[in-house]
Amino acid sequence: MTKQRVGVLLVNHGSHSQTWRQALMDLETRVRDSILADGLVQEIKTAHMEYTEPSIATRMKEFDREGFTDIVIVPIFLTVSPHSVDDIPTILGQKDDATIIETLKEEKIERYVPTARTHIAPLLDFSNTLQTNVLRRCKELSRHPEQEGLVLIGYGDETYEREWGELFEQVAEHVKQTIGISEHSYGWCGHIAHYSPEWTTKAISAVLQKKDTAIVIPVLVAYDEMFQKNIIGRGIENLNGSRDRILYNADAILPDSDIEDWVIRISSEYANKIAS
Repeated sequence: MTKQRVGVLLVNHGSHSQTWRQALMDLETRVRDSILADGLVQEIKTAHMEYTEPSIATRMKEFDREGFTDIVIVPIFLTVSPHSVDDIPTILGQKDDATIIETLKEEKIERYVPTARTHIAPLLDFSNTLQTNVLRRCKELSRHPEQEGLVLIGYGDETYEREWGELFEQVAEHVKQTIGISEHSYGWCGHIAHYSPEWTTKAISAVLQKKDTAIVIPVLVAYDEMFQKNIIGRGIENLNGSRDRILYNADAILPDSDIEDWVIRISSEYANKIAS
């Protein structure tokens, strides 16, 4: 009987930004010792779904060469999208949709069906870490909650716009009920917005019509110059006459100890299921 060897693969979207990619590699470094501590997991790696190496296929080939029998896939994604529903399972061979396979080929994303069994863990919205994260970052900027409105800017997804909107509503309501802000809006900066700063401008304007100050929080996994600086930043610059009414840090969800704790917990939970 083959001895069971369990690995963990942290899967992220990927980015052209080295700063963004480093934040995800740093996440692996911070959770590594805790995940490996009880011996149920023998290795942890990180993979980028697109744009750059190491890819999911590259990492899974490594796990196969190293004799791993089971790999826990931990997606570092906020909520549901075609990437989580279709792309990642197809890359791993869990799905065989010909259209998706062809699209992956066109995007030069390699598909690899591993020998090891793959177990895909839930997305970040499975926990309450996002609410806690945005609340903390909002508190750092807030001065007079009764005079402020909250603006959340995320990547967004056309296919699952309703689900993204519901998540952002939940996060905003949590913040508002906790610190006393009474107005909020949200907008997108990714595909759904065609990478335009106008959505950011509109979302901020909606809050400034009702409140003295807008607190703008980028709900993005890591810092990417294109998004926090060029898209959200330009969206704020479009409101030049109101710039002193806007509070904004070009930060991101990571680094965050709650996210790290969640990755450790979900990895341990799946490793224990595999072992039992």
